[in-house]
Formats: sequence, C-alpha cells, structure tokens
Amino acid sequence: MGLGAYIAVSAALFAIGIVTIITRRNVLYILMGIEMILNAANINFVAFNRFGDNGLDGRMFAIFTIILAAAEAAVALAVVLNVFYLFNSVKPGEADLLRE
Repeated sequence: MGLGAYIAVSAALFAIGIVTIITRRNVLYILMGIEMILNAANINFVAFNRFGDNGLDGRMFAIFTIILAAAEAAVALAVVLNVFYLFNSVKPGEADLLRE
C-alpha cells in the first residue's frame, strides 16, 4: 500500500467531517465532525512520516494532536452539558441568551 491510499482515506475522512459539521444541527455531531477532521490530519502526519525522508517526526505531531483532541473534547463536553442544563437543548441555534 502506498502513500496515495493513506491520502485517499484521509481525504475521505476529512470530507465526511466537513459534511457532518455543515449539515448537522446538533452540537454533539459537530464535535464528532471536528474529531474526524483531526483524525484525518493524524493519518496524514503518520503517512508522511512513514514515506518521507524529512526530519519531521510525524508520530510526535500525531500524539500532540490526539492530546489536543482529548482536551478539546473534555472542554466542549462540559460546555455542551452546561448549555443543555440552561436551555434544555443541544441544538446550537436554540442557545440564544446573548442575542438579546
């Protein structure tokens, strides 16, 4: 399997993440789309590390991205739970307290 296969899987995962973010109206689905995009970037980091001869260590970038995604998920889930507590909904359009 060559570099093209990894890039194709990564591009498909990125496209699914973008479509999920654009079409879904639920905050949890939007967070899942963001996680898909970050995983697509991880696949690219590791694939270019494996097939490239440059000095960058793609595995370290991938681990950093995984740590960043875990922190983002923890903070975002806390925000979603707080929004659900205040508005009884997880739809981003219904959280309109600051609009007034």
